[in-house]
Amino acid sequence: MTFLSWQKFILIFFQLSVIGLTNHCFATDLYISKTGSDRNPGTISKPLATFEGARDKVRNIHEPVTVHVRAGVYYLSKPVIFGQEDSRKPAEEVIYQSYKDEKVVISGAKELKLKWLIHKGNIRKASVSNEVIFDQLYINGQQLRMARYPNYNPASSHFGGYSADVLDPARIKSWKNPQGAFVHALHKHEWGGYHYKVTGKETDGKLKLEGGYQNNRQMGMHDKYRFVENVFEELDTAGEWYFNKQEKMLYLYPSDGQDLSKSRFHSPQLRHLFEFRGSAKTPVKNIGLRGFEFAHLMRTFMETREPLLRSDWAIYRGGTVIFDGTENCFVKSCYFNAVGGNAVFFNNYNRNSEVSGCHIENAGASGVCFVGDPSAARSPSFEYNQAVSYEEMDKQPGPKTSNYPAECKVYDNLMHGLGQVEKQVAGVEISMAMDITVSHNTIYNVPRSGINVSEGTWGGHLIEYNDVFNTVLETGDHGSFNSWGRDRYWHPQRDVMNKLAADHPETILLDAQKTVVIRNNRFRCDHGWDIDLDDGSSNYHIYNNVCLNGGLKLREGFQRTVENNVIINNSFHPHVWFKNSGDIFRKNIVLKSYYPIQVSDWGKEVDYNLFPDQKALNEARKNSTDSHSAAGDPLFKNTQKGNYQVLPGSPALKLGFVNFPMDEFGVVSPDLKAKAASVILPAINTLSGAETAKEITWLGGKLRNVNGLGDRSAFGLPDEKGVIIEYIAYGSILSKSDLKNGDVIRSMNNKTVANVADLTNVFQEINWTGKSEIEVFRNQQILKLTVSFK
Repeated sequence: MTFLSWQKFILIFFQLSVIGLTNHCFATDLYISKTGSDRNPGTISKPLATFEGARDKVRNIHEPVTVHVRAGVYYLSKPVIFGQEDSRKPAEEVIYQSYKDEKVVISGAKELKLKWLIHKGNIRKASVSNEVIFDQLYINGQQLRMARYPNYNPASSHFGGYSADVLDPARIKSWKNPQGAFVHALHKHEWGGYHYKVTGKETDGKLKLEGGYQNNRQMGMHDKYRFVENVFEELDTAGEWYFNKQEKMLYLYPSDGQDLSKSRFHSPQLRHLFEFRGSAKTPVKNIGLRGFEFAHLMRTFMETREPLLRSDWAIYRGGTVIFDGTENCFVKSCYFNAVGGNAVFFNNYNRNSEVSGCHIENAGASGVCFVGDPSAARSPSFEYNQAVSYEEMDKQPGPKTSNYPAECKVYDNLMHGLGQVEKQVAGVEISMAMDITVSHNTIYNVPRSGINVSEGTWGGHLIEYNDVFNTVLETGDHGSFNSWGRDRYWHPQRDVMNKLAADHPETILLDAQKTVVIRNNRFRCDHGWDIDLDDGSSNYHIYNNVCLNGGLKLREGFQRTVENNVIINNSFHPHVWFKNSGDIFRKNIVLKSYYPIQVSDWGKEVDYNLFPDQKALNEARKNSTDSHSAAGDPLFKNTQKGNYQVLPGSPALKLGFVNFPMDEFGVVSPDLKAKAASVILPAINTLSGAETAKEITWLGGKLRNVNGLGDRSAFGLPDEKGVIIEYIAYGSILSKSDLKNGDVIRSMNNKTVANVADLTNVFQEINWTGKSEIEVFRNQQILKLTVSFK
């Protein structure tokens, strides 16, 4: 190499090195500590003190930043807000995270310094000098209960205790000043709940109530499932408290042996902890939260007042973490510990933002909500009975603006014990959104649905690999997965809707633009349907799902394809279908006869399905369906371990059924898997099997057929028909009903129950109601009971 060429080589090398250095993206680490100061530089030895201090410093750093938060409890006096000025470029992402898995708790509470005195009997009192909101109270991290009637009982089926006499005049008369109390009740038809604040007493002694707007189907409160809290005269058991605003006096009934002088008290003061506040035009981008525990948030039930589009829901647009106008933001691996309202809320415009790896436990309302702007919907209607006429309808398809969540993800989250306060809730709620992915979540122990899609605007959602069970525990007429489709074409008067759909079929999918896919999930609902597509839900593809108990329902709607599903101990529930619905139900395994209601037109195709026996198949063929379907044992591989794949030689394979994985449901993170409860797998109860069975385990009880003259004599029966309740396990569903050991069930919902086959078949028809009219023999006489199975 010559001297000149060598010089040229060195020059090029130097230029490339400079380019590489200028293009290299260095990362910055900042630190927050309980012992820090916002005057510090934010190094590990001189950390910052607050999230706001770190946020403001990050604004001047133009490279990736990780803000490490050291161990401790951080009490926020106001929410941390990320605005447009905090938005980051893709190569400049900022993550706020706990340092090396140290425990970091972000609290919305204020610690109280209290001096306790004896009030009367077991009740203690303490003066509160500062301005403090009293919505919830914690002692040594344990949540206490407002003074309430009836007293809290975790074994109770509803509200932790309920009573029909909550508003009895005699009881109200005993309350000197109930102003500020709250009445909580189920909806009259058990479609969610209502909440009321007591503003005083009427002259006739009745309570003055404000509220009841939390449900979009106004029918009044339930006459049985209700309770009252925040009444001083009901302060009568350990663990209850009451705050008198006028006196600024806190009253407490402590547990035995509790040393109040050595206890720490906290009262939540905030509804939100982190707010991402951007817009569709100027979104907040590339900011994430990871590894925190969120705790001590106020309840929001009196703020839940905005009706969603003709669903049963009203909503509060808030949560512990709020994403409002974001792109590529996230909350990951966080623990939402008994937060008072929604855990995470995606409000209006959001794109490619995510909730993943989180544990949401005992939230007051829902887990994760996606709710768009009603102004993005064309010709919106808000209440069930409202509708826009065809002549006045905006007939353009799809959304009007981009101000709604889309292309966001809820992945690998454990959610349970939701709806501790509010009852119209879901693990994941989707309304006025598009292309939301809900994948690999485990959701259980909720009062209503695990996953809910409020209407057809605008579809495209992917619901896959979720494990959803123990749902609809306190409400009725719902499912583990539930949807409504009360879109533009939908009308509350069926004859009007029939004519509109027939005359203008182009309106059917104006809102449900994209197909919603439900695949590879496992659902179990013992008080409703496993999959419930209600009121006009349209444009769904449902395949490769396991339904463990409640079956699958398709009410009025269009263009639904249901194929290659396994429906254990239940079947297909088609309800009031449209003419020319285009619906398909094929290549499914069902273990009961179909349960149609007012179906004369059976859609595009109902065929190639496997029934448990010829009787069930023949019943289906009376509807001119299932000409190629078959009957027989599906030959499941291992039902005791939840493997409902079929063995070679199964008649289902000849019909086109294809095995799919049975071990990929629910969360995938090892730590969440270790914490998650397991679904209870049912004993297989086919139609033919039930017909020959003499005894069964049912809703936690052991039942058997009436057998012989001995039983007839012992129970005083007129014949040898009926089902005897031999044993009811403590804490079971049956134990919470009005049935007793030794009862002989004779009829259910006006249908004869001659044996356990009749019992299980009738129950599968009506289990979605959560209750039934039952006739039993007890003490040698007939009794008529309205029994709740919750």
